[in-house]
Amino acid sequence: MDDFGAIAAAYDYQPTLFDFAEKPLRLIPSKKWDSFRFIDLFAGIGGIRLGFESVGGKCVFSSEWDEQAAKTYEVNFGEKPAGDITKIDETGIPNFDVLLAGFPCQPFSIIGDKEGFGHETQGTLFFDIERILAEKRPSAFMLENVRNLTAHDKGNTFKVILKRLETLGYNVHAKVLNALDFGVPQKRERIFIIGFLDKVDFNFPQPIPHSERLSLVDILEDEAELDEKLWVRECIKNSRIERMKKTIERPYITHENVAGSVTPHHFSCALRAGASANYILINNERRPSEREMLRLQGFPDTFKIVVPYTSIKKQTGNSVAVPVIKAVASEMIKALKVHERRMDSDGKQRTSKSRSRYAHSQVKSAFLQTNSDCRDSVSR
Repeated sequence: MDDFGAIAAAYDYQPTLFDFAEKPLRLIPSKKWDSFRFIDLFAGIGGIRLGFESVGGKCVFSSEWDEQAAKTYEVNFGEKPAGDITKIDETGIPNFDVLLAGFPCQPFSIIGDKEGFGHETQGTLFFDIERILAEKRPSAFMLENVRNLTAHDKGNTFKVILKRLETLGYNVHAKVLNALDFGVPQKRERIFIIGFLDKVDFNFPQPIPHSERLSLVDILEDEAELDEKLWVRECIKNSRIERMKKTIERPYITHENVAGSVTPHHFSCALRAGASANYILINNERRPSEREMLRLQGFPDTFKIVVPYTSIKKQTGNSVAVPVIKAVASEMIKALKVHERRMDSDGKQRTSKSRSRYAHSQVKSAFLQTNSDCRDSVSR
């Protein structure tokens, strides 16, 4: 028994999660984070994976339930993701250092601390992240979701998510980032939630200079080589032109909003999985090609396309802007390296294995107690 445990036993004291909140809960290996292991949950077609591989990460487990997305993932990464995460036993997942999840934006209903979001089956997908964090205790995590998550249910959903993550012992950071600021011509605002077990001095990445950002000209393909099916009928083209609020230099992309107004920009609005066929048009004349949609998300041209147009449209709409992920990953690993060097230079003692295990047990027990009622009531 370590000193902390001995003192607790002598005074018949029962520790809580907050006894560990101010202290490191996990031994960080002395590897300077040049290489690390991560898991890729709700993996889609692997955009988040690409970002973390770029800074030295190695994926040791992936999960994606959509068969077409899994097909694209397998062809490009050489492994087939595990299926439905709700059916995967967290104890069987390999050990890892960083959890990554672009979890689906689905309705959560707040019913109180004991039931959490749990009465809605869709809402339990966050709990699958939570149960894996409680069991595996990785050093860090990165979660990604739509910007509206911060405003859902007047902000209560987001507050509960942050509270649950902090209860697990993580120091949490959150910020909305726009893909336009990181080099791709797509306005795509997403909330990023970053967590560390230790008190790591983390800062979100800064926008890159305008001179380093791609323009539409950089991502558009040679139209002579494109499928003629991408072009819209003349009546659709004329209707869009008539409703344009202004005229700008070509090339441009127009987006038709729910009110029917059409606005041209030198960038794309956010790609959407469930958007109509003519949601965005290039010069009011054609739909973007498969490769152009991937480029708008920052995927390399070496990324293989093995599914039909409609599937790629859905997959890119559900995916992430890879340059944003790379920027976040770089800042996370840089912060972890600085933190480790600071611990070494200050001569601080790292967390003992026994204490780390004890903290793990406390956190997991609290998680199970908090969620037992709601999980029993959910039929997956």
